[in-house]
Amino acid sequence: MSNHRHFLLYKPHGYLSQFVYELKRKKKLLGELYPFPDGTMAIGRLDEDSEGLLLLTTDGKMSELVRSKKVEKEYFVQVDGIINQEAIDKIKLGVEIGFDGSKYITKPCQSYIINEIPDFGLRAKKIRDERHGPTSWASITVTEGKFRQVRKMTAAVGFPTLRLIRVRVGNILLNDLKAGEVAEVEEFLL
Repeated sequence: MSNHRHFLLYKPHGYLSQFVYELKRKKKLLGELYPFPDGTMAIGRLDEDSEGLLLLTTDGKMSELVRSKKVEKEYFVQVDGIINQEAIDKIKLGVEIGFDGSKYITKPCQSYIINEIPDFGLRAKKIRDERHGPTSWASITVTEGKFRQVRKMTAAVGFPTLRLIRVRVGNILLNDLKAGEVAEVEEFLL
């Protein structure tokens, strides 16, 4: 029986996926959300503007497993404009994005249009209103995680991401967690 502890967190918009931030500007960090034990690490990252499911653990081996290419990560993205099947098909096949100063073709992935708008509640920072034109939602499931990859993928097909929410890591779902909520679990059933 391991003494490691594991947590599910709905990372709210505006927080960094880390516990320490060395630069001068004040940033919101994960430790402000819950009294995590010493040695807790976020598995993977969601950038400051992204939200959704983040797994945290005190077990470094578990962290490596979850970050591996075997584990799918699913994102719901709200995009600028009404995304079409042609754009979804391009995303599925792989699109060219910039990464580390060079071009990169994303690996084939799963993607589909979400017709029923998900109810994630309002974000702390308002995105925009209808005067700026219509928006739509899509699901994108990847097994890789380059810097801001999903945002770059939707932009590459002409639909910039306005809101990005990770809803699944492996078999673990965001379910009914609300922004900022933490649930401790016995183990990660990936």
